[in-house]
Amino acid sequence: MATILVVDDELGIRGLLSDILSDEGHTVELAENAAEARTVRDRMRPDLVLLDIWMPDVDGITLLKEWGAAGLLSMPVIMMSGHGTIDTAVEATKFGASAFLEKPVTLQKLLRAVEQSLAKPAPRAAPAPPGATIYRMDAALANDAPMPGARVMPMLAPLPLGPQAEQSFDLDRPLREARDSFEKSYFEFHLAKENGSMTRVAEKTGLERTHLYRKLKQLGVDLTRNKRGNAA
Repeated sequence: MATILVVDDELGIRGLLSDILSDEGHTVELAENAAEARTVRDRMRPDLVLLDIWMPDVDGITLLKEWGAAGLLSMPVIMMSGHGTIDTAVEATKFGASAFLEKPVTLQKLLRAVEQSLAKPAPRAAPAPPGATIYRMDAALANDAPMPGARVMPMLAPLPLGPQAEQSFDLDRPLREARDSFEKSYFEFHLAKENGSMTRVAEKTGLERTHLYRKLKQLGVDLTRNKRGNAA
């Protein structure tokens, strides 16, 4: 079992996450702000950190950058936020976060994120090539079917190069174009994995089939390439 640091300024969320993780056999340390998080991190050297983004003193992204710049990201960090956006998720991943969870965090999503983050080496922030950023994510976490109240941001989904593949994206272009590129790769991955079954892709991605068809057409996804004879 692991030592997990939970950093959140809301007492109720700290208590809830602590109870869940303790019941799973983990040792849980708590911090309500960045100052306490620094102290606990230096003292306990946790195996994993659950870090809230919006905190009153120093926000979670700033603390993540600080740890990365100081070479202190010796553990995976899962970012949490009740007001997450695609830009926030991309920024968190760029600076070393292993996953991004939206609040309220449900039991299944939390435990899956913790399990997958502990199973792989801690990601480290690294300078990106000019005009590109590299993202690393675990397939099992990002492919889990969405549940009400919590989801892993689609921007962090793996790409069709394998469970823990790397992919470079040119971000020196308008946000809409960059987002469409991510989403196209995301859906192409699921189509390939499900042998072109629209029913299973709809279930995996949490989209209604009619909406899914429209989305794939809008993104220019080739539906025949991954069909492989599956008419579902």
